[in-house]
Amino acid sequence: MTDALWVLVPALLSVAALVAVRRRLPVLFWWLVGYPAVSLRVLATYRATMDACGLTVPASAMRRATARMIGRQAAPVPPRRSLPLPAGSGLVMRLRMAAGQAPEDFAASADRLRHAWSAHAVHVRPTKPGRLELRLVGWDVLSDVRPPRRWPRTEPLSLPLALREDGHWHVRDFRTVPHELILGATQSGKSVYLRNLLCGLARQPVALVGIDCKWGVELAPFAARLSALADTPDRANDLLDVLMEEMEARFRLIGMAGGNGPDTALTSDVWGLPEKDRPVPVVVVVDEVAELFLAASKDDEKRRDAMVTKLIRLAQLGRAAGIYLEVCGQRFGAELGKGATMLRAQLTGRVCHRVNDETSANMALGDIAPEAALAATSIPAERPGVAVVGDSSGGWSRVRSPHLTLDDAAAVCRDNSGLVPELPRLDAFRPAVAEPAAPSLAAPAVPTARLTE
Repeated sequence: MTDALWVLVPALLSVAALVAVRRRLPVLFWWLVGYPAVSLRVLATYRATMDACGLTVPASAMRRATARMIGRQAAPVPPRRSLPLPAGSGLVMRLRMAAGQAPEDFAASADRLRHAWSAHAVHVRPTKPGRLELRLVGWDVLSDVRPPRRWPRTEPLSLPLALREDGHWHVRDFRTVPHELILGATQSGKSVYLRNLLCGLARQPVALVGIDCKWGVELAPFAARLSALADTPDRANDLLDVLMEEMEARFRLIGMAGGNGPDTALTSDVWGLPEKDRPVPVVVVVDEVAELFLAASKDDEKRRDAMVTKLIRLAQLGRAAGIYLEVCGQRFGAELGKGATMLRAQLTGRVCHRVNDETSANMALGDIAPEAALAATSIPAERPGVAVVGDSSGGWSRVRSPHLTLDDAAAVCRDNSGLVPELPRLDAFRPAVAEPAAPSLAAPAVPTARLTE
């Protein structure tokens, strides 16, 4: 009995330790247990799994003739593969497709491959004609997203914002996708995504402009890093006028640069200008865009039409002038009023968090990827921060941004307040920043209890 205890106790402790490691350190558990187990399973069942999923082709004539000579039947041939290589969140195999196969065949069988190899997810990515990459994800990487210790190296106006379900980081590149629409219901994690975006931009030499017609409750905590903030529709209308003037001035600068001499390189945007003459990029964040469309009187309707027209012009022409839009809201569709559909069509990037109805998901993603809209409607309420990211190319992925509290985000903006650029046109809209109160040295007052008879 004693000998059995000496064997049983260490075994139970080892199992308990592995369970704890799997919950708290999934990456370590994957390297110790998950990768070896899944790799052996893939190697042992590769041919049978590919055949069961319909991803094999008939053997060649020479192979069939050789098999008949020895009295056997030639088995179907699966795609040629590399060894399963470990990755940070799973493993990767590179396949060479057989004649007649397409990446869509493997994408359609991804769910069957996931069950056959006991993986959390399987993603297919074509690399070049005839070849593709099969990525197996070992666990749910979106269950607990934390900021990486070292951010991926990115270009200016490019920052990683959220972790994709395949283990890679979703990078927001303003020069590639100049304008973006962010949708999400209350408590869906939309504000956390916006905080990560503002904190990433706060560390870069860009001008941040905020339009928050909810009296600034969402963007006021970041006032130390904002170059301008409009908290009412009237102020927003005036601020958009100034942004239009700034855009026109930048276009004049671009036009003058082309005539400075025969050696001057022609350009059609600010990024072709010399660095010393290039104006600072401007990122305009519009929180709750529906507030700009609401109108209660004829005067409000005139102001709304004017603001929407200016936003559409910024979306159409702003990229060349280095002015980018980040539009947020709970719902964005034609029912908002005239110009809503035209504005939405100019917003290339789409981020859809959990929404209250299927129509809202279709407004964000239905015109670029219908299956992405279906995925957005399945986001559970108990997982805030999960979103579906898509763009006009039709590609999409589930992502989740790291949790960032409002206090931490505001502290980042205060620490980088010295990076606010000089833009004289925006000085009238620069938000006032309250000085932090000095700690009092007096002893705290002790509340006195009311005496009762």
